[in-house]
Amino acid sequence: MLSRRMLSHEEEAQIGDEKEVRKEDQDRINRFSRLHSREKGVEEELKVKEKEKEDLEEISSELELADEDDKVPYKIGDSFFSLPVSEVQELLAQSVEQINSDVATLEEKLGGFREEMQGLKAALYGRFGRSINLEA
Repeated sequence: MLSRRMLSHEEEAQIGDEKEVRKEDQDRINRFSRLHSREKGVEEELKVKEKEKEDLEEISSELELADEDDKVPYKIGDSFFSLPVSEVQELLAQSVEQINSDVATLEEKLGGFREEMQGLKAALYGRFGRSINLEA
């Protein structure tokens, strides 16, 4: 047996206040969704870069204990080469600098995504209020 529940005045008012989703609203929602996906992807890339940097710094610290005359294996592409410690330390420093540059670029991208998302959130919450949820 179906039972009918009476709507409270608040619920009736809320239903009556629901706004029609216009094309521009849908475009904003879609843009927000795409930005959110990109944000998550960039956050993952940042985690990977931070881990790489941490690993390189750890290796660099360990190499400080090695004798300057020693040759150590260093991976370039798919091959390992025996190089002097000083040269490997220089290459590691260059790699860390490159990662720092990559991290800065990714953080800048992330900031742009978040800024645009905040603007979209403000516009969409302003239009739809609590009837839309843009929180992840």
